[in-house]
Amino acid sequence: MIRRSDNGNWALPGGGMDLGESIVACGVRVTLEETSVTGLLGIFTDPKHLLECTSDGEVRQEFSVVFLAAFVHGEPTPSSESSEVQWVDPAQLAGLTMDRSMRFRVGLWPKAGHLPHLG
Repeated sequence: MIRRSDNGNWALPGGGMDLGESIVACGVRVTLEETSVTGLLGIFTDPKHLLECTSDGEVRQEFSVVFLAAFVHGEPTPSSESSEVQWVDPAQLAGLTMDRSMRFRVGLWPKAGHLPHLG
């Protein structure tokens, strides 16, 4: 997880997709850019999940895809978008400050009930 440099909240790495980029390639790229870690990604959330409001009060509706990842290599390192990066034990998630929409997304993976396709 990353501690965002703009608001101090903990979050999953995330960002926009480049033109012509696949969703999986986007997830790998954004994770590498924000954490210096490379992983294999698989989609496990419902692509209909929508956010209505961000932590800074901006109201918007956005498409959100969450990935389950398998670590490949790299040392977690902060970027310009984060002040801290660390592996977090699921038991410690409740103690981290994060936006309600991020907490919802982080809470999805134990409810998935299956392993995703890694593609």
